[in-house]
Amino acid sequence: MARTLQQPSHRRRNKFPAVLATATALALAGTGLALSAGGANAAVGNLVNNGGFDSGLSGWTCTGSTAAVSTPVHSGSGALAATPGAGDTAECTQTVSVLPNTAYTLNGWVQGQYVYLGARGTGGTDPSTWSAQSAWNQLNTTFTTGANTTSVTLYVHGWYGQPTYYADDIQLIGPGGTATPTPSASATSASPKPSASASASASPSQSASPSASASPSQSASPSASNSPSPSGSPTPNTGLPKHVLTGYWQNFDNGSTVQRLRDVQSAYDIIAVSFADATTTQGGISFTLDPALATKLGGYTDADFKADIAAKHAAGKKVVLSIGGQNGAISVASSAAATAFSDSAYKLIQQYGFDGIDVDLENGVNATYMSQALHTLQAKVGSGFVLTMAPETIGMYSTAGAYFQLALATKDILTVVNTQFYNSGGMNGCDGKVYTQGTIDFITAQVCTHIQGGLRPDQVGIGVPASTKAAGGGYVNSTVVNNALDCLATGNHCGSFVPPAKWPTIRGAMTWSTNWDANNGNDFSNNVGAFVRGMQ
Repeated sequence: MARTLQQPSHRRRNKFPAVLATATALALAGTGLALSAGGANAAVGNLVNNGGFDSGLSGWTCTGSTAAVSTPVHSGSGALAATPGAGDTAECTQTVSVLPNTAYTLNGWVQGQYVYLGARGTGGTDPSTWSAQSAWNQLNTTFTTGANTTSVTLYVHGWYGQPTYYADDIQLIGPGGTATPTPSASATSASPKPSASASASASPSQSASPSASASPSQSASPSASNSPSPSGSPTPNTGLPKHVLTGYWQNFDNGSTVQRLRDVQSAYDIIAVSFADATTTQGGISFTLDPALATKLGGYTDADFKADIAAKHAAGKKVVLSIGGQNGAISVASSAAATAFSDSAYKLIQQYGFDGIDVDLENGVNATYMSQALHTLQAKVGSGFVLTMAPETIGMYSTAGAYFQLALATKDILTVVNTQFYNSGGMNGCDGKVYTQGTIDFITAQVCTHIQGGLRPDQVGIGVPASTKAAGGGYVNSTVVNNALDCLATGNHCGSFVPPAKWPTIRGAMTWSTNWDANNGNDFSNNVGAFVRGMQ
């Protein structure tokens, strides 16, 4: 976010855990005991036929290039090796007989880029979990069948154009049903398929470098429907509405309209206070109200600021502390730095009443340790923790990028990513075509990339400058923002690019900044704010 005029970016001043459920079910099965489910008694055990692939692909229906191999294996003599293609996820499915109104645990061992394990047709919320690790790791998830459910279809698959993945020892733990289990008639994936324009030679987005010669395929990244939050963490309950407006409040004067926090327009649901400061301890952060700003406002104290945060809370708003900006020097690149960050951030949250953290690191990010720090901080704050991000467009161009990796690694606690769709020039969209910044097509095609890359639509927002003075390039007026949101949510008012799906839960929009919005006659908060509030 930019402190001075015409800068290229944001500038700042100097129930039962799955593993436990599995163990319990196995223990019961080992003793010959039975669980009562849906009024019927049935022995509990592993219901998957040939889940270890020791008998080849027997019991499974597979698509694409799939085979049973003897190495690498997690256990036994076999494992599944599957290589996705440009238009195929190399999916294997098996239909299993189950009982209605019954809890089940699904687990399996996998390795490789973007490996998914889940079930369809459960009669409730279909479970799905995934990982992207080079070593064997266990995926776990649970579900409860519906009142009329007698069979479910289990699946394991990779992602378009990715390297070979491996799977082994897949188990569905619970009481068996009475129907005869048969392999599924088809292995149609619930994931979006590539368009006719996608070719096998197109480079997948998660491995491509942004260049004119390597355009990402529109189907190369995982879809939101197959990219659930990691299990084991409580679902965030932030109390925010379905669609939100986010605005950055400047804790400095750069020639825009100065504001006290209480002056921030009421349309903003999330207010990101810009910015925290780095301390001499790596990873540590602090926050101080800008004395020059306080003077220009005729006096603005810590007590005033805290009272303003409390007043925003009373109005149903959330206030987060933003770290970074263009000049931000905050670095979290070790376990010690992660601890320093979470400790110091939690202290500031307690001191001022912040609801969470906004990550706007524009000078590099370490996804491993920053994710560690944010998860530790969320555990301290609780399920109401609000986590937002405002990466530069290049940071979300590819899932191989550190910023995209951070978003995926914190998906279980992530509220929204509002990528800065400005100051970037032209870039490839999810269909591989190049779109010019400052257009509806640029925005919608980039959002498509983020959702296909693994973020849920409700975790993706549109980030734009509030006026031509707020950024060096990429400004669009409020009508374009509203049309982009409508295009993404309903398929209406699109430009030449039409997204491959409708995403009615798209989260909303962000602007830099509330100050520049005020300087521009509140055009963004009045017009985009009204549109966001009216979204279904």
